[in-house]
Amino acid sequence: MNIEAPIAKGHAMMDPVQRARQLRPLIEAAAPAIERLCALTPELLAALHDAGLFRLLLPRSCGGEEVEPAVFVAAVEEIAKGDASTAWCMSQGSGCSVTAAYIEPAVAREIFGARAAVLAWGPGGANAKATAVEGGYRVSGTWPYASGSRHAQWLGGHCALVDGEGKPCLGPDGKPAERTVLFQKSKAAIRDVWQVVGLRGTGSDTYTVTDLFVPTRYTFVRESPADRREDGPLYRFTSYQLYGAGFAGVALGIARATLDAFIAMSGKVPALASKALRESAVVQSRIAIAEAQWRSSRAFLMETLDAMWKIASRGEALELQQRAALRLAAVHAIHQCREVVETAYHLAGGPAIFEKERFERRMRDMHTVAQQVQSQFINFEMAGQVLLGFPSSSKLI
Repeated sequence: MNIEAPIAKGHAMMDPVQRARQLRPLIEAAAPAIERLCALTPELLAALHDAGLFRLLLPRSCGGEEVEPAVFVAAVEEIAKGDASTAWCMSQGSGCSVTAAYIEPAVAREIFGARAAVLAWGPGGANAKATAVEGGYRVSGTWPYASGSRHAQWLGGHCALVDGEGKPCLGPDGKPAERTVLFQKSKAAIRDVWQVVGLRGTGSDTYTVTDLFVPTRYTFVRESPADRREDGPLYRFTSYQLYGAGFAGVALGIARATLDAFIAMSGKVPALASKALRESAVVQSRIAIAEAQWRSSRAFLMETLDAMWKIASRGEALELQQRAALRLAAVHAIHQCREVVETAYHLAGGPAIFEKERFERRMRDMHTVAQQVQSQFINFEMAGQVLLGFPSSSKLI
């Protein structure tokens, strides 16, 4: 299966980060509509697809670019400087496209072959179950947080495997077995639940299927070496690791744009003040600290990704210590970026609360990024356990 990557001719000579950067004015202009519609605009979606930015983690054999993770994160960061929801959708959709490395080539072509192809899904639903039947599985379940589902054509669902009596099936390791199923969005019932404080444009709705038959070839086991069909170094990273790195990229982009916006306005003299913001010793100190937080957290993340890429490129497995370092670097970046955004927002004073200044949207988006599972403090705990020599069997590392 050799499909030419569907990237517009004018973008072909630019790397993904340049292509993302070039779209920033369009993304910034679309941001108010994205907020209002709780979805990416058709014009912006077309531009993202023209630039191939949903295909960065897709295998080359399926028309993707298969870029190294650090390049992917830098592209996400550039988009997030313009709008966090757009970056989140691009990051999430790219992570889902790693699926193509685990399914039959013909099925990968069917799902990802089109120029505007997007697969979306949410985390495993508490009641999602799949029962093996002749030729496939009978699936019922509900899944939340399907970011990008409003512009996706296919959905996926992570399911517990159960027998005909509803009892859990056990895998070779004696633990409950799971399987991920893929189906066209038209086969699911979508509920619009996305009335939220931030990342409104992701349209992360909830979806349900009931007794849906899914052929075996449209199913796989996530991160299973037995199911993986691609040998490239990118696919030695798990999709969960790539999601975490991508979401850290979203946070880095939000924080950079917020910090830059404050610096740009720091020459103004606030009401009831006699000198410009930038002349304040407090402002000077706090901005210096914020800059250090942003640069150091980004460097830690990129250094970790680069080191892991070199290991994967040698054909070696990523060991627990390396995986834990990436979990630590990603969650640390998100928390540091939240502090950076809070610093810039607070220092900006009264003007920051007005929509036209964009501080308030970036503040809401940043705090929403910090609420999702890859940002929670449990991630520090898991990394700390590894650093202290405890074993870890968590799938989250």
